[in-house]
Amino acid sequence: MKKYVVTLTCDERDALSAIISKGRHSSQKVINALILLGCDEGEYQTCYSTNEELSRVLNISMRKISRVKKRFIMGGFAEALAGKNPDRDHNKKIDADFEAKLIALYCSEPPPGYSRWSLRLLADKVVELQYIDSISHESVRQILKKTNSSPREPRFK
Repeated sequence: MKKYVVTLTCDERDALSAIISKGRHSSQKVINALILLGCDEGEYQTCYSTNEELSRVLNISMRKISRVKKRFIMGGFAEALAGKNPDRDHNKKIDADFEAKLIALYCSEPPPGYSRWSLRLLADKVVELQYIDSISHESVRQILKKTNSSPREPRFK
């Protein structure tokens, strides 16, 4: 395992101390600040803590300490505190156009032999009509739950 040596400036130490002692910060940001302060091997550090001591005192894993130290060395002060953003990009299959088509289908007449649309029937139908490649009935339920539409019912009986 690589060893990353953290050396903080006086300004960085003051900023970390402010995060720990006051203000409203996320718990992970406070823990990351505690890790950086404990691992500091710079000239402004009064007592250095080992990774094992930090792990035991803060009740966190050794791996987390290594990741925070690595982010500080590779990405800088801000990235070490906030954590890195995920690098994967998920493209959404469901857009507003698809939702409109699904709702329109839901409000239309059900197929012959059915009294009303079921979630699975709707999911199969939108795939059959090639509105989307594939969709689960649960996704259909979530889309319909967001709307206030109801299936078409006859006005006069």
